[in-house]
Amino acid sequence: MCGRFNVIDSLQVRALLSSLGVELAPGFRFAPDISPASLISIVRQVGEQRLVSDAIWWLILDPATLKPSRYTSFNSRADKLNDPKSFGYELFRQSRCIIPASAFIEGLGDGKTYHRIALPDSAIAFGGLYKEWLNKETGETVLSASIITLPPPPDEQWLAIHPKSIPLMLASDTPTLDLWLDPKVTETETFSRLLQAGLTDTLLVTPIGKVSRWNPVGPDRLLSIHNTAEKK
Repeated sequence: MCGRFNVIDSLQVRALLSSLGVELAPGFRFAPDISPASLISIVRQVGEQRLVSDAIWWLILDPATLKPSRYTSFNSRADKLNDPKSFGYELFRQSRCIIPASAFIEGLGDGKTYHRIALPDSAIAFGGLYKEWLNKETGETVLSASIITLPPPPDEQWLAIHPKSIPLMLASDTPTLDLWLDPKVTETETFSRLLQAGLTDTLLVTPIGKVSRWNPVGPDRLLSIHNTAEKK
């Protein structure tokens, strides 16, 4: 994932929040352009309570300053989540979150080819991880978060957009979202299908120019790729 997304106040985002059982509080962070280390809104579950919380979009913080560390961590690779040595191992089992979004940007890697990616009729529910940090000297607490990324789907259309990865976009059906947020679900085999390469949604793809401006430079098109595992 190239490291940019946005959240626009829309019926689709409001519908997603409603399906998650959270109210659209005045402090929810809508933004037309979000880059790594920005403050974002995440949805998490603590006990039986669903919360909308601020988090730094950079999972690993400096414990002394509670600022983003030098380790790039706005994304967490799915293939590392079951490695006990990885930073996300315990978080995947205990601290999953949903990061609402309207669209995100992916690049080909040539410094000039970028696309805006969205769902045609709904907001995006990124599957993410979060961590609560405590400054023991000041008592300050801060949340950090990352978006899980999957291997790229084996499809030429997607490989021409971003050949390295694709973010985890959770299905908008309530059971999937409920399972993802439930901290009592610690058996990660439950999520194995979600972490496979491939798409099960139709995406709306738009070529853009300058990344920070999100300016379209070509027509929208629909891209539909299905996970090969789903066909078996």
